[in-house]
Amino acid sequence: MYLKKPTYETQKFKGKAKLLHSRNFNKFGFDFHPQVSIISGLLVTLFLGFTLKNPETANSVFGTLKTAITTKWNWFFILSANFFLLFPIYLLFSKLGEVRLGGPEAKPEFSNFAWYSMLISAGMGIGLMFWSIGEPLYHFNTTLPMFGGKSSMESALGITFYHWGFHPWGIYALISLALAFFAYNRGLPLSLRSVFYPIFKDKVFGILGDIIDILAVISCLFGLATSLGFGAQQINAGLNYLFGIPQSTSVQVILICIITGIATLSVVSGIGKGVRILSELNMRVAAVFLILILLVGPTLFIIRLFNNSIGFYLSNIINISFWSEQGNENWQGSWTIFYWAWWISWSPFVGMFIARISKGRTVREFISAILLVPTLLSFIWMAVFGGTAMFQDISNNGLLFGAVKSNIATSLFEMIQNMGVSQILKTMMSSMGVFLVISFFVTSSDSGSLVVDNLTSGGKLDSPVPQRVFWAVMEGVLAIALLIAGGTDALNALQTAVITSGLPFAIILLVMTYSLHVGLRNDFKVLKQYREDKLLNKLFSERISGKFENDEKIKQLIFPVLL
Repeated sequence: MYLKKPTYETQKFKGKAKLLHSRNFNKFGFDFHPQVSIISGLLVTLFLGFTLKNPETANSVFGTLKTAITTKWNWFFILSANFFLLFPIYLLFSKLGEVRLGGPEAKPEFSNFAWYSMLISAGMGIGLMFWSIGEPLYHFNTTLPMFGGKSSMESALGITFYHWGFHPWGIYALISLALAFFAYNRGLPLSLRSVFYPIFKDKVFGILGDIIDILAVISCLFGLATSLGFGAQQINAGLNYLFGIPQSTSVQVILICIITGIATLSVVSGIGKGVRILSELNMRVAAVFLILILLVGPTLFIIRLFNNSIGFYLSNIINISFWSEQGNENWQGSWTIFYWAWWISWSPFVGMFIARISKGRTVREFISAILLVPTLLSFIWMAVFGGTAMFQDISNNGLLFGAVKSNIATSLFEMIQNMGVSQILKTMMSSMGVFLVISFFVTSSDSGSLVVDNLTSGGKLDSPVPQRVFWAVMEGVLAIALLIAGGTDALNALQTAVITSGLPFAIILLVMTYSLHVGLRNDFKVLKQYREDKLLNKLFSERISGKFENDEKIKQLIFPVLL
């Protein structure tokens, strides 16, 4: 007689999604959660009104708040970021890593290449394009306080690795794993509120859950709008080099309109088509661009610098990771704390998107891929572009750094213009750079729109097309309004607001860690039961067919496995 299949945890949560979705507004082609959608929209509108009415006052208020957080709470961000990395590493090497997202028999929805491509495009695409030259140059030309003196090229690139490597992807791995687990292994809505179910139970489907999702929506919109503004500035800089188009707010507004339109078409087609196709295209063009810069640049210099910088980073990672600045120097607030708060505030967006595309992966596969693959690619990218920039800076007596300080958006194209190659090749590389910024711009916008749409629809994966269009347009309008209001100043105010949101989200992530551990531990018991029952069914089936002569033989095979 065959044994019954184990009763999975998802059956206990059957109907919970309906409980949340029953509150949705379902008219005029929409299907959204009214409290989350309307309150989020009102808060964003109020923020816009405050920023547009008096950008200088907004900058002053947010600047004061940023300084207070980065100087008084730097120790908290440092310890939290370390914990957010250590906990996924613990899961990676524990038995809990055997749990599969979606259940023991779930299969991945996307190929490995498509999956990795979407991870990179959504996680740090625009950031790598924007900062890969500017940050290493800044560190190389200034004093790094944790080392007490002027930095070397290895330390400059090593600190850059620290900001773009294991720590940020540890944050992304943690929140995306929690979201994916509770959505696919518990049958709860793919929403931030679902992660806290083991702690707050059915309260997450009420006002408490609404507050959590509202915070996530606002964080996503602000983060995306800021990135869209930076992306528009960099595209404008590239077009200025290629075609002489002036760098101005009006040009950047037109660029945002055009690219938001492209992103909207991608959003309408969904994850499986538009977002996946664009992400794969990004990776292919980025790989060609990377190899081209490596080959025409100081190749041996870059390879040696990469090796030395990796060694510096790995040998100093503990000292760097636990170093906290004393007093009000605020180097750490301008760099490390800024990045940690930025990654944390972005984590609902990136985590939600990664969770959306990761069903069927084991926890071990999921964490190892997110920690290792994007980190290694980020290191290679930073070494090639940052190394080339520092080589040029040394060769030209700081000329490149001077240009970067005056307008960091032009750094990529300034570096290309300083390379000793033909003008045709320079034009080709500049064109590839503009294309990559645009394509990463689009993938960030469309994936972000899908995430915000998931949150505002109560965690539904497939919401109506008009709703997707609404949120895609909303992101573009938000970025445009800020550019018109004050250009760079308005974007800096918004960026500071996003940093400020990192503090409460760090606390949320800490609570989330406990909830995730409880869920994974329970699911591992179910997985163990599933394997035991599957083996027993197989052995009993073989017994019935006459393969085994007696029950004693079966016991000898079964008991060692169960023990």
